[in-house]
Amino acid sequence: MTATSQAPDYGQEEPASEVPKVPTEPSGEGAASEPTGEEQAPMTTPEAPAPAASQAPDHGPEEPASEVPKVPTEPSGEGAASEPTGEEQAPMATPEAPAPEATTPAPRSEDVPSAPLKLTVEDVSDSSVTVSWEPPETLGSQGLQGYVLELRKEGASEWVPVNARPMMVTQQTVRNLAPGDKFFLRVAAVNPAGAGPPATLDQPIHIREIIEAPRIRVPRHLRQTYIRQVGEMVNLQIPFQGNPKPQVSWTHNGNALDSKRVSVRTGDQDSILFIRSAQRSDSGCYELSVRLETLEARAAINILVIEKPNPPSSIRLVDVWGCNVALEWTPPQDTGNTELLGYTVQKADKKTEQWFTVLERYHPTTCTVSDLIVGNSYSFRVFSENLCGLSDSPAVTKELAHIRKTEIVAKLKGFVERDFSEAPSFTQPLADHTTTSGYSTQLSCSVRASPKPKIIWMKNNMNIQGDPKYRTFSEQGVYTLEIRKPSPFDSGVYTCKAVNMLGEASVDCRLEVKGEGWRRVSP
Repeated sequence: MTATSQAPDYGQEEPASEVPKVPTEPSGEGAASEPTGEEQAPMTTPEAPAPAASQAPDHGPEEPASEVPKVPTEPSGEGAASEPTGEEQAPMATPEAPAPEATTPAPRSEDVPSAPLKLTVEDVSDSSVTVSWEPPETLGSQGLQGYVLELRKEGASEWVPVNARPMMVTQQTVRNLAPGDKFFLRVAAVNPAGAGPPATLDQPIHIREIIEAPRIRVPRHLRQTYIRQVGEMVNLQIPFQGNPKPQVSWTHNGNALDSKRVSVRTGDQDSILFIRSAQRSDSGCYELSVRLETLEARAAINILVIEKPNPPSSIRLVDVWGCNVALEWTPPQDTGNTELLGYTVQKADKKTEQWFTVLERYHPTTCTVSDLIVGNSYSFRVFSENLCGLSDSPAVTKELAHIRKTEIVAKLKGFVERDFSEAPSFTQPLADHTTTSGYSTQLSCSVRASPKPKIIWMKNNMNIQGDPKYRTFSEQGVYTLEIRKPSPFDSGVYTCKAVNMLGEASVDCRLEVKGEGWRRVSP
């Protein structure tokens, strides 16, 4: 009877290895209910183990004892306690061993709760998984203590509890997982009678590393052409994103980088391109590629390495009249790997040999220098200019321009005055011009006519005389139109028309006004 009464306690201890704290309460109740029926059974049980241990080696009947270990190892001590009452009782323990298997399911099916419902995976990240479920249909006769979530890795046979004690929640997150883990989950409801049947996921959960698509963030100052001078350092830091760490590569004009001139250092979140001393050959398009499996991001950065331009190839005096001199020169052979901002024209009197600037950032290759002093001789020189500055040396005129005094001619009797009447003709036409918004600019041309012509200025064939935005003036046959603080709306075709009684002539040019900052964007 003692073996029979203790058997249900062992049957309830098997799930206790998977769900902690479940067997403690039922085993205590089973032990408390049995002594009421037979109070002497537990009294004989503690006295029996001592002689059983001493008599086992002396007596021959060891065969019944060999059948006892078939019962689970932990209760074997209690089973041994019932045997010492008599050697004839050993075979009695053998038929009673399977009794717990027959009697255990009956109370559990009635007392323990049923399996939780709708076990579902809510979220899976690269280090955790969240599952939820609904309460079971039946909670058992003794209520509900909580739920126990268990985990079993693929290929393993043992279920490991996630929480040591039952928790009254219907959603739980398993954390600290590693990418590549593959496992099953199950959850069981628990009450004082024990753990009910578990609800198990049909498919294993696979923890994968989350892939973040590569992305390049080009700094604002590198979204336009990046200009450096010859000899300066180039240090470009380009941030990027991607998980896991993507593969990063650079190309220069579609070809691999020259490792002797360019060095690249790539970290987890950025890539740095470094050139210690830039040369003009380093100019071009540098493309950054960030690749992650089949995903790829690209960014192109244009670098322009420039230097000072050469001076104009040649310069000569075209004409000298009155107090005016006309000059002409040819563009430089090397502009310094960028476009010219214009030319600077200077003059020097032979007496003082001091140079004074006449025109700055002047774009045409011909000009007229006025207001020269009568009786002096002048030299002229022209510099080329780009973003790096003026050329190191200028182009200088070989001959001097002599501004002679007007001789007094005596009028004799019978002298017939010559008719110098002449229809208007332009000796120096208007030239196309480009300027920056907000900076006043001038358009000039020279006219030869007798009598003095009437000058009409037009924009897009519309007369602009009297418009306060424009100012006109003339000196020694050179007519100038000044446009005050132009804006892009002032771009267009400007025409200078000269009219006298003998005829008329006109010249035109195109003016382009760009917004501020256009020079920095120039390729």
